[in-house]
Amino acid sequence: MLPGGALNLVELQEAARERLPAITYDYYASGAHDEHTLRENEAAWARVHLHYRVLVDVSARDLSTTVLGTRVSMPILVAPTAFHRLACPDGELATARAASRARTVMCLSSLSNTGVEDVCAVSGGPVWFQLYVYRDRAATEALVARAEAAGASALVLTVDAPLLGRRERDVRNRFHLPDGLRVENLTAAGHGDVALRSGESGLAAYFAEKLDPSLTWKDVAWLRSVTRVPLLVKGIVRPDDARRAIDHGASGVVVSNHGGRQLDGSPATAAVLAPIANAVQGRIEVLIDGGVRRGTDVLKALSLGARAVLIGRPILWGLAVAGEDGALAVLETLRHELDHAMALAGCARVSDATHDLVSSA
Repeated sequence: MLPGGALNLVELQEAARERLPAITYDYYASGAHDEHTLRENEAAWARVHLHYRVLVDVSARDLSTTVLGTRVSMPILVAPTAFHRLACPDGELATARAASRARTVMCLSSLSNTGVEDVCAVSGGPVWFQLYVYRDRAATEALVARAEAAGASALVLTVDAPLLGRRERDVRNRFHLPDGLRVENLTAAGHGDVALRSGESGLAAYFAEKLDPSLTWKDVAWLRSVTRVPLLVKGIVRPDDARRAIDHGASGVVVSNHGGRQLDGSPATAAVLAPIANAVQGRIEVLIDGGVRRGTDVLKALSLGARAVLIGRPILWGLAVAGEDGALAVLETLRHELDHAMALAGCARVSDATHDLVSSA
């Protein structure tokens, strides 16, 4: 099912590595500093054990669920990741079409190479918009209005990036966007270029110059006041911060450490999911990203309290190898693996993935 002769998402990453320029592959694949958290995100899922049930009728299985009241075909969504046109010419348009074909949500990054209006126009399914808050608050508020007008049905505020994590592969490669590619959503406001910088990552310089490091919980309340759509707060690894998100009007949180790309040494998301889910007690929806590479990981996440998972890097690997069809193959592979895992674990429905199904080593 996967392109490039791959049998699983790890093999697909290797196929993508062979096709991508080193500067692009390293940008997509790298983590911060020594990449401990990057590796731990995947390793932590392996330490969660599934205590499967037997003699359960699983002859028919239903993977569908809802996120923020929207019906999706499975609890697997597309995470916001930047610069999809580095992977394939159609970029975010290919991703949006793949998510629509899979009948799930695409979350579009602020740092996309394609404007939010164009992405929403080609998508036949729900699109969420991930937001960074810029020092230029007028540009930020205008971008929120644009996203809503284009049809984005939720905002996902990233809160774990007052500065960009130091990604040494990007520093070594002096990462920047090539000619012809920009941060399309911010070009009109004068914030579209991620240029070559001497001795550093162009994206790190962009963050330091453009994004607002003074962001506080008061700004979450401000953002809630200027949007009509649900707001999720992404970048939560602490139960007390999840409760603060509720207090400031969030409809959900995304348990995330930015794919291991911000603070190296931060906990794996799998390790903190259950305490966060317990803290919010169902008052808001809890989603998670970070290191999900198998359908069994999805089942574990559901059992630990997540409503759904978001998939980031594997979508980029699919785009790199086979464009839209490659991104769709990633989603369908995870769908089939989750379906298989549910059958073997004695779960006929997503709601059967309860906390008693898992334990941690």
